[in-house]
Amino acid sequence: MQQSAIGRFALVAACGASLLALASCGRAGDGSAADSSTGSSAASAPGIPTAATKNTTRIWADSPEAVAAGAARAVYPARKRNQRPLAVVLADSGDWQSAIAGASLMAAPLHAPMLLSSGGKLPAVTQSALSELSPTGAGENGPQVIRLGNAAALTTLKTQPIAGDDPYTLAANIDAYHARIAGRWSSSVVVASGEQAAMAMPAAAWAAKSGDAVLFSQRNSLPAATTAAIKAHGKPKIYVLGPSTAISEAVVGQLGKLGAVTRIGSRTPSANAIAFARFSDSGFGWGVIDPGHGMVFANPSNGAVAGAAAPLSASGSYGPLLLVGQGGQLPSDLRNYLRDIRPGYSSDPVRGVYNHGWIIGDTAAVSDLSQATVDSLLEIAPVTRSAATQ
Repeated sequence: MQQSAIGRFALVAACGASLLALASCGRAGDGSAADSSTGSSAASAPGIPTAATKNTTRIWADSPEAVAAGAARAVYPARKRNQRPLAVVLADSGDWQSAIAGASLMAAPLHAPMLLSSGGKLPAVTQSALSELSPTGAGENGPQVIRLGNAAALTTLKTQPIAGDDPYTLAANIDAYHARIAGRWSSSVVVASGEQAAMAMPAAAWAAKSGDAVLFSQRNSLPAATTAAIKAHGKPKIYVLGPSTAISEAVVGQLGKLGAVTRIGSRTPSANAIAFARFSDSGFGWGVIDPGHGMVFANPSNGAVAGAAAPLSASGSYGPLLLVGQGGQLPSDLRNYLRDIRPGYSSDPVRGVYNHGWIIGDTAAVSDLSQATVDSLLEIAPVTRSAATQ
């Protein structure tokens, strides 16, 4: 089974006496046991992945800022210079739109993970992560930090600010910055809700992997900044994320004048994320309809978490963001989706493919019962002739 060095360390720690709070460690079955979550943190260093089962690794964090620190450190261990990022993106946890749009900067050429400030101030967990990551700078005169909107100002590192008077303008300016450093405009753009964070969250993971722009719309009105940004791409493919309750058919009609439009989405945050994970169209989309993938599981209650966790979708086992229920439980549609893509083997599991899940947040965000259930549903299982014909 494939697993990173951090994950292997985490597994040892999780199954040791120091992590008794994670009652689900190594638990088999389909999660039918009672949820024994205590809600206490088992992390010795905030945000660093410390709790794992055989198919999952949890970034144990009680805030979006700690999630960002943990995800960035998981992707960039920073023990050698070549394990440090060129730059980091700094967004504010109170500005979920900038966190989602800024995830595109994790893609080539910068591969910049995201850290979060809080109310314009740098919390200790972010300061510690920034110190450990010690970005090298994007080129001889390039920035070490790309500061989005009203994120905390830094004086000790070379900083590139990206401003915007509103979320729609800021997202457009992030798009233009990425196009400039990449040397091209992306051929596809995602238009997500600028009003409903849970419906927009899945876009961050894809943007981090692909570099495709994430732009925002109001439900019944297409902002001028978004229109101008799409025009700069020159008739791109436009993928609208979310149902008509998030972005109306009237707006889709307006977008149709700017490029070919495809809507992807469903009525609940969980179903919407699954639809996006399944979708594929000529190089756009995850197309996760079979086993052998990474996945990221998060709570939809704070949209900034999507940007914070996005580096995990653009490295390692790569994979889409999936959303649990508000109470940290697994919705039935998510359980069914995981069953659909569960790996199987006929004779030797060593020759099979494997799924891996990143669990984002503490047990208030994703319960330990949910983690145990995900672990079970990701497990490679024997396939018998009778089972295959049912």
